[in-house]
Amino acid sequence: MTRFSQIDAVLQNAVARGVVAGVVALAGNAGGTLYEGAAGKRDLAQTTAMDQQTMFWFASMTKIVTSVAAMQLVEQGKLSLDGPISAVLPGLAAPKLLDGFAPDGAPRLRPARGVINLRQLLTHTAGFGYDTWNAELGPAIAALDLPRVPNTAEQHAQTPLLFDPGSKWNYSIATDLVGQAVAAASGQAFDAYLAAHVLDPLGMVDCAFVMTPEQAARKARMHARQPDGSLTPTDWITGAPGTVARGGGGLHGTGRDYLRFLRMMLNGGSLDGAEILRPETVAEMGRNQIGALTGEKLVTAAPAHSYDAEFFPGMVTKWGLGFLINPERSASGRSPGGLCWAGLGNTYYWIDPVRGIAGVLLTQSLPFADPRVLDLLWDFERAVYALVD
Repeated sequence: MTRFSQIDAVLQNAVARGVVAGVVALAGNAGGTLYEGAAGKRDLAQTTAMDQQTMFWFASMTKIVTSVAAMQLVEQGKLSLDGPISAVLPGLAAPKLLDGFAPDGAPRLRPARGVINLRQLLTHTAGFGYDTWNAELGPAIAALDLPRVPNTAEQHAQTPLLFDPGSKWNYSIATDLVGQAVAAASGQAFDAYLAAHVLDPLGMVDCAFVMTPEQAARKARMHARQPDGSLTPTDWITGAPGTVARGGGGLHGTGRDYLRFLRMMLNGGSLDGAEILRPETVAEMGRNQIGALTGEKLVTAAPAHSYDAEFFPGMVTKWGLGFLINPERSASGRSPGGLCWAGLGNTYYWIDPVRGIAGVLLTQSLPFADPRVLDLLWDFERAVYALVD
């Protein structure tokens, strides 16, 4: 028996019960790694075991990395949290709002009331959505001949809002626009800026939007949950050459990469001599930025891609500049003021500034917010807290 046996057993039992095909999990503090482990296979159709070199599609775990890049530019005065984002993205000067549909199915659009700013984009209060959780967006996007996930600033500018800026919270494509704002304000391509100012300084050596052939060979395969509860390998291609670097999703990397990022946040913006953000900026990012508004349950409009998602049922949640905040202690032991988010392929992270602990749990399966995988996350989190108590 080792001091890590309890956590190892959590991961191994999840594989044995078919909760995941394979899993990598790590936890750390500002000073270093507290735990790292792996169990199961990268691909149920093959024999390669999960390990710390396994590559994962981080999906929306990219959002907080993009948010950090934007806050670097806020520190430098190149972006404003509360000024009109149209100063760097002119196409957003006059956004349109979806106001229902005409009898023939055509979307009714009206000018949005208010101005979109960076704070709203970072907190998902700008008015945008995702068709995965907003059923009305699919027909509107199709009628307007727009892609499901916009690739350009022009396409984003034509994507209708669901409510007036600042009036509600709704999980959305807004962080893609944050990435475009980073590019516009810095004068660099978004992926180049991120590599030069966040990823490379932190030593996130495997983190990229487009994987090399060697990295792709190490990537865990996506699996799909079947009606009987089993998992089946599926083709879900990410990180191929030509992939658009989106601020809201698309980064790939290892668990060790991502834990370095989380440890930097725990350490007030610095890690191993690399200063990414000022301590006061990191602290501000972790404060409630949406006032009396609250985070909401994500109700799926695409059951093959996501279950309904609500991480803290019964708790009134808030949002900081890039992540969800639990204002109360969670059932798994996370302190009030904990910070977290996730990725579509059932990847999850949390930061507990009070306890000085962060963790990441990585698997690759759909639908998102799988209750079985969330139970694994909570079990892993409890075991990590038990390790340090």
